[in-house]
Amino acid sequence: MADRGFDLEGRLDALEEHDLKRALSPVDRVAERGYFAEPSGGDLPVLDSAEALVFASNNYLGLTDDQRVQDAARQAAATVGTGAGASRLVTGDTLVHRDLERQLAETKGTERALAFSSGYAANVGTIAALEPDVVFSDELNHASIIDGCRLADTETVVYDHCDAADLRARLEERVERAAREGREPADESWLIVTDSVFSMDGTVAPLEAICDAAEEYGAWVMVDEAHATGLYADGGGVVQAEGLEDRVQIQLGTLSKALASQGGYVAGSSDLIECLCNDARSFVFSTGLAPPAAAAASEALHVARHGDARERLWENVAHLRDGLESMGFEVWGDSQILPVVVGDRRDAIALADGVRERDVVAPAIRPPTVPEGTSRIRVVPMATHDRDDIIACLEAFQAAGEEVGLL
Repeated sequence: MADRGFDLEGRLDALEEHDLKRALSPVDRVAERGYFAEPSGGDLPVLDSAEALVFASNNYLGLTDDQRVQDAARQAAATVGTGAGASRLVTGDTLVHRDLERQLAETKGTERALAFSSGYAANVGTIAALEPDVVFSDELNHASIIDGCRLADTETVVYDHCDAADLRARLEERVERAAREGREPADESWLIVTDSVFSMDGTVAPLEAICDAAEEYGAWVMVDEAHATGLYADGGGVVQAEGLEDRVQIQLGTLSKALASQGGYVAGSSDLIECLCNDARSFVFSTGLAPPAAAAASEALHVARHGDARERLWENVAHLRDGLESMGFEVWGDSQILPVVVGDRRDAIALADGVRERDVVAPAIRPPTVPEGTSRIRVVPMATHDRDDIIACLEAFQAAGEEVGLL
């Protein structure tokens, strides 16, 4: 009988041959430093004896081990329960969820918000529930946005990265196409979707120009603030920093990055949230966000809004960027994400290995995650890194860069 299974060994060999195979490397805790283990497959991991500084995490404000956030999670587990136990539409809707959503809506300047089990679920569920006729999507949007478009079975028009002029041209092309076909473009529903901060390039979308184009052509705007929530004005994102709350119909984000928890959210009008409660399959058919996760995110958002963590993060970002550029490294982006672009994937891997040998964790990012020829080290400080940590990171890059021959 023919074997109709899958050649898993061949797939793994191909990944290995092209320097694309990834492996899990456990750490003892999620913070600005920790003890890592070598990849161990299915065996029990063994932690290294040396502590390493972490400059690769999305834990931007360093709140995962903040006592206030941990206490909020513990209290929710003790008083509400460790899990929601059911879909929010059945018995999994708790006061902890409602408190989180109230604070998210207040921060994002919207009528309501809705918490999902993950940011991925929020994107996929929202796009699929809206069922737009056409989505205009930035070419570097997150995979969850791409998959949401696929699930919605919508026509997707991709525009050049962070290029509002190209977006406007694509919108105009769509109008002209409708005219040629004898249709009214008003018969279609159009959705423009973009990340606000792009996770691999560190770039920030030109949201005001995107809103200008959307309003001219009658489209809605959906902004994924996954890498911005908690870091900008009053703990909001780029939408808040630019005062665009009234021009962006749908705001999304995660609770798993700066807010040190797990889950995602959508913020917008009451009608939008009511529709998602009924039509977003990733919400309807998922167990509700665990109460401890909701409580942790709520407390982290409070800390982000009213503490000094945001200021400390941006000070570290400026210090690190200045240091890397003064060495001669090419650093992309306009955000807290600092991609040190190397180009060749093997050079990027060698640089990451050299930095790791000096007890700094900042892995190489290479194709297919990023385009060929743009392999990089994605360097990200946290608010909880002190000045000595930043200096240690810079010294590691200086030594490793010289060793590899990049400096």
